[in-house]
Amino acid sequence: MYSFQQLASPQNLLSTLQELRKQVQDEGQSAFNIWQPHIERSDFFPSALNLACYLAFRHHDLREIQLALMPWGLSSLGRIESRVLPNLDAVIATLKSICGQKYLGSPQLDSFFEGDHLLRLHTDELFGPPPPKRRVRIMVTLPTEAATNYSLVKEIIERGAKCLRINCAHDEPQVWQAMIDQIQKAEIELALSCKLMMDLGGPKIRTTDVLTPIAKERVFREDLILLSRMQNKYETTKLNSTEIKHFQICCSAPEVLGQLTLNSPVLIDDGKICTKVVSTDYLFPDGQTGLLLQVTNTRPKGVKLQSQKGLNFPNTTICLSPLTVKDLSDLDFVATHADIIGYSFVQKTTDIQLLQQELKRRNVKKMPAIVAKIETAIAVSNLPELIVHAAGKQSFGVMIARGDLAVEIGYQRLTEIQEEILWLCEAAHVPVIWATQVLESLVKNGAPSRSEMTDAAMAERAECVMLNKGPFLCEAITILNDVLGRMEEHQSKKTPQLRELHSW
Repeated sequence: MYSFQQLASPQNLLSTLQELRKQVQDEGQSAFNIWQPHIERSDFFPSALNLACYLAFRHHDLREIQLALMPWGLSSLGRIESRVLPNLDAVIATLKSICGQKYLGSPQLDSFFEGDHLLRLHTDELFGPPPPKRRVRIMVTLPTEAATNYSLVKEIIERGAKCLRINCAHDEPQVWQAMIDQIQKAEIELALSCKLMMDLGGPKIRTTDVLTPIAKERVFREDLILLSRMQNKYETTKLNSTEIKHFQICCSAPEVLGQLTLNSPVLIDDGKICTKVVSTDYLFPDGQTGLLLQVTNTRPKGVKLQSQKGLNFPNTTICLSPLTVKDLSDLDFVATHADIIGYSFVQKTTDIQLLQQELKRRNVKKMPAIVAKIETAIAVSNLPELIVHAAGKQSFGVMIARGDLAVEIGYQRLTEIQEEILWLCEAAHVPVIWATQVLESLVKNGAPSRSEMTDAAMAERAECVMLNKGPFLCEAITILNDVLGRMEEHQSKKTPQLRELHSW
């Protein structure tokens, strides 16, 4: 690779880009050839090939090339996601003209922007047509009261929601059916269409059977927590007895504990309590064994250790089926009612294949789309293959599940990984849902924080933004609709639109 000084020569810059293009095409084609047997939808071939080329392209450090292109007005590689080879060809063609070589002309607009067209097509397939004057859809999680409150459902759709979400971790088929009836009634009355996504609950790894030692209400740094593989045998009357020397908890999925090793991090309650394993075979007074955890970080004033709080295991590959017994039962209803299935705890291609097999077993008339919720580090690592195995067979989208993902990879890495997921999915022409705590203060308390408004504006780079339930949900839809509409005039994905400024 040339140095920045050498790249100042347009001839050297041209030869560097020509060599880069050849490597990208060769490596991309090789990866595509491996993926092709897993792709049943031939119309996904161009997207899969572009994804393969994008990965090959981003395996290079391109910062000096990008800088060298800027003086020539050609710094367009930073917006190459949806059209890798056409973008490289356009830059090479212009450099040839600058160098006095034969100029073949610029590519046709339709072929150059084919990737953008495919992303819009796949987004429309997943979420239906966009609302007027706005590309980004709004998804809303329905509260239980939507089953009986028709005016709420009608207002949610009327204010601009294009996709409604039912979380199957709550309620039951009878309630879900009542919600669907309300949705269909509102669609007819408003003459508007709205997609339905139903989220399978997935394996919820949580704390159970919390026991607290006497005169010890909160967990502090350096405290010890015993994590049992079985339910605690102490009676509730002995909760504060002197028999209990340390905090004790059980795990709702005890089979995962055998996969932890010494010094494995274990995070409790969305990371409010950070611990590490200091013993994998601690002997309990009743003879059973478990894990001994030491608290490495928590709030200065401590945190109450409570039941039914999430357990996360960063740096540990948890081997657990993403479809629980309850999920398989729920799928009987979901497969025949949902337009989209939200798939939790997806980590490997076999997880995608498992859900596809279960859907085929149910012989549904129309195959629902799948949205994979990316919430672990291994899911991020396997994202290209997850996309190929899912989008290669049916309509597919990705949800950036920022809550669990932040706990799993660390909050300081969330923004970086969030960006990379957006880039990768755009390269595959796959729509993305921006989720978790969007305008949360507004939805719950009626007033947004300043940082939440910035977050909502940044969400314009996704294809859909999800709001969770709360007493001020309808007001949040209106404000989010306004923010997304304003931002779309200025930016589309990563590309500035350069609308005239009105403030000066």
